[in-house]
Amino acid sequence: MVIVRLGKAVLVGAVALYASLVALGNITDYGSNFAFVEHVLSMDTVFAEATIVSRAIAAPALHHLFYGLIIAGESLTALLCWAGSLALLIRLRAPAARFNRAKSWAMAGLILGFLVWQVGFMTIGGEWFGMWMSSSWNGLQSAFRVFITILGVMIFLNQPDGELDPA
Repeated sequence: MVIVRLGKAVLVGAVALYASLVALGNITDYGSNFAFVEHVLSMDTVFAEATIVSRAIAAPALHHLFYGLIIAGESLTALLCWAGSLALLIRLRAPAARFNRAKSWAMAGLILGFLVWQVGFMTIGGEWFGMWMSSSWNGLQSAFRVFITILGVMIFLNQPDGELDPA
């Protein structure tokens, strides 16, 4: 069904739009969003008795490096998903094999987005740097929402598409 194919292209585009806006926000409001990264890496708002504070990174240069990697990951996620959405739209009425092959860019973007939010924020930020302990600099709920959304789109996109009914 063409509506399913269109849905796949649009949902990948929705992820592309989200990642674009997040990256743009991080670039245009660098200071506000940098403060988040700085506090998480510094671990200055985790529980006072936490023994994992030895993992803290106090060097501002490393804070900027980590933030740059986050922005790069978000930006590349957006670019790959935009390219994937466009590739799917161009092949909307193509034979099934061709449409299914066109999913590569979209899948690459979705996988990268999953890694940014699940590995970057949930695993590294949340667990390694103890972000879960912070009442003021805790982005785990937001990161969870994002990577679960991306995972849902990945599952939907990965469903094989058959030939379109002749109209």
